[in-house]
Amino acid sequence: MITKGSVQIKTFPKFLTLNLLVWFLVIPAQAGVFSVSPIRIYMTPKDKAVAVTVTNEGDEELVMQADLYVWQQKPDGEDELTLTEDMFLSPPIIKLAGKSHQVVRLARLNRANSDKQLTYRMIVREIPEAKPANENIQLQIALAFSMPVFITPPGAKSKLDCIVQRTTTSSVDAVCENSGNAYAQPLDFQLTNVAGELLASRDQGGYILPAIKRHFDIKSANKSIPGGKAKLTVRLDDGTKQAFDVMLAE
Repeated sequence: MITKGSVQIKTFPKFLTLNLLVWFLVIPAQAGVFSVSPIRIYMTPKDKAVAVTVTNEGDEELVMQADLYVWQQKPDGEDELTLTEDMFLSPPIIKLAGKSHQVVRLARLNRANSDKQLTYRMIVREIPEAKPANENIQLQIALAFSMPVFITPPGAKSKLDCIVQRTTTSSVDAVCENSGNAYAQPLDFQLTNVAGELLASRDQGGYILPAIKRHFDIKSANKSIPGGKAKLTVRLDDGTKQAFDVMLAE
């Protein structure tokens, strides 16, 4: 995985079987490096298109393709992507010389007539080009980056409710449900007692789309979590915090 700032670009072998997995760790590989800006796209129902900048950070030419998916989540919060023609990228194939960038347009074909937020994902993939034979390079790597796209009508917002259920003496399950009409994204969780002392924490969250419930395991690093009244504080991606009074079983 290649990380640039807050953007994580995953690397995927073009052809990789289980038998090749160990080889992949030791065989020299070749891959480009690119970045996409913005990393999240926000639109309103009135917006017909938005600009996206793709930058080739490497020295060799990159060829990339973008596909658009309707982004939904299953009842347990697992992502579900379905190819769509509601939106398209122009141009759909992007060729970038080394150390160059290109501004492309993400455009909508259909008018948004929903009172809730529409959610999509745009996945930009590198198309590995045939390269001259090189004894030092025996495996090509294709890069891919997935970015969320939100079309949000006026007044749409998330509504998050969380409860806590004990799972072990030193961990709890935070169950968070979004009953609003726009996404919620918890970033981290802190469980404290009534005196404000930290009992357990989790520094990773995830997207919760409307009408979806997700579970987040919160563990104490080195001690058991006492029963009784407690408070769960959730920090969201917009910088706000929400606190929930909870009761822990003994």
